[in-house]
Amino acid sequence: MLKRILSLIAICVVALPEIAAAQGRSFIRDTEIEETLYLYSAPLFTAAGLDPRAVSVYIVSDASLNAFVAGGQKLFINTGLLLKASNPEQVMGVIAHETGHIAGGHLSRVHDQLRNASALSILSTVIGVAAGVASGRADVGTAAVIGGQNVATRNFLAYSRTQESSADQAGVKFLTESGITSRGLMEFMDTLAGQELLSTDRQDPYLRSHPLTRERLDFLENYVATSPLKDNKVDPVLYERHDRMRAKLYAFTNNLQRTLRIYPETDTSISGRYARAIGYYRDSQIDEAIPLMDSLIAEEPENPYFYELKGQTLLEFGRAKDALEPLRKASEYSKGAPLIRLLLAHAGVESNDDSLIPEARENLLGVLSRERDNASAWRLRAIAESRLGNQGEASLSQAEYSLLTGDRSAARYHAVQADKAVESGTAAWQRVQDILRATETEDKK
Repeated sequence: MLKRILSLIAICVVALPEIAAAQGRSFIRDTEIEETLYLYSAPLFTAAGLDPRAVSVYIVSDASLNAFVAGGQKLFINTGLLLKASNPEQVMGVIAHETGHIAGGHLSRVHDQLRNASALSILSTVIGVAAGVASGRADVGTAAVIGGQNVATRNFLAYSRTQESSADQAGVKFLTESGITSRGLMEFMDTLAGQELLSTDRQDPYLRSHPLTRERLDFLENYVATSPLKDNKVDPVLYERHDRMRAKLYAFTNNLQRTLRIYPETDTSISGRYARAIGYYRDSQIDEAIPLMDSLIAEEPENPYFYELKGQTLLEFGRAKDALEPLRKASEYSKGAPLIRLLLAHAGVESNDDSLIPEARENLLGVLSRERDNASAWRLRAIAESRLGNQGEASLSQAEYSLLTGDRSAARYHAVQADKAVESGTAAWQRVQDILRATETEDKK
C-alpha cells in the first residue's frame, strides 16, 4: 500500500495512501527538525505579516535541492536542500524567498493551471498533506508517504522571472526586518548559478522552477555588499541545531558505512556522536548505539530528542517497558510534543501491561487534542479503549482511523458498531453521526 517506508524517530505515516501508492515522494515528520525549521521561519513569517503557526512547513524526503510553496500557506522543503545548506542563514534565505511568493500572491496563478490534469495531480497531493499528516501504522514508528510527479510539479510551480525578482526583494526585506543577513540567500543562488550550464535533466528542481537571471544575482550581491547586516550571524544555538539536523537527516537517509565516512569515530562532537548513534541503531547494532545515546544524555540531561532516540530504539528492539522511562522524560522535556507522546503511548500499549493502558490513553487524548487528524493516534486509541472495555469509543476510534486512511467502507462499519454502543446525545454520538453521513454512499455501493 505504501510506496516506501523511511525510518525516522517518532515520525508517523502521512494520510491518503491511495495517493501514496500511485506516486513516489515521501514527507517526513520529526519533532526536532520541525522545531528547528520553526525557529528559522517564525521571524520571517512575522515580518511578512503572516501568523507563524498558520503556515505549514513540510519536509520532503528528496535528495534534490528544492523548496516551493503551494496550496495556500504551505511551504515544502526537500531534505536535499537541508543537507546541502552549510549554515542556518542559507535555509532562512530560501524560506524568506518562498515567503515572498506567499506574500506576493504569486499562487493565484494556480487557478489557471487547474485546467491541466497534471496540476490537479499536484493539488491533490497538497490537499492530501493538509488532510492529515500522520496516518497509517504507528508500529512502524517512523516514516511518511505521499508524493508528487517531478514533471507536473515543475510545470505547476514554475514562476516567472518577474515573480522571482519580486520574491527576492520581499525576501531580503523580511530578512533585514528580522535582523538576519541576506548573505545566505545570495550563497544559495550562487550555488544554483553553477548549474546553469548543466542539461535540464541534471539541474536541481529549484533552478528549473525558479528561473535565475544575472539581474537577480546582481541585485542580491549589491544588497549584501551595502547591508549593515552583511557579516551578521544568527544565534550560535541555531548553528548547533543546524549541525544536528543535518547529522540526523544524513544518518537516517544513508547506510552506516556512509555515515561513518562523514561522521568518523574521531568526530567527538555532539552532532558526530548523534549521527553514529542513529547509524548503529539503523544497522541493528544496538550494543554500539545505546552507549552513544547514554553519553549524549549525560552531556545534555534535559534534551528530549536524545531520550526520544533511546526510547525509539528500545521500543523497536522489543523492549517496550524499558522504553517507557526515556520516553516519559522526552515527553516531559519537550512539553508534551504530540509525536513524542504518541511514541510513549505506543510503548505503553506494546508493553502488554494493562496497568499502563490508562496512561497510554491519556497520552493519546493529548495527541489528538493537538493533531486530530493523526490517524496513528486513532489506531492506538482504538486498541487502548478496547483493552479498557470501552467498546463504543474503540469502534469510534477505529472509524476515525479508517476514514483518515481512505477506507470508507471500514469507517462506516465501525461507525455502525459505535452507534450501537455510545450514549445518544453525547459528543461521541454526534461524531458517529457525522461519520455515518460522510460514508452513507458506501451502503449504496
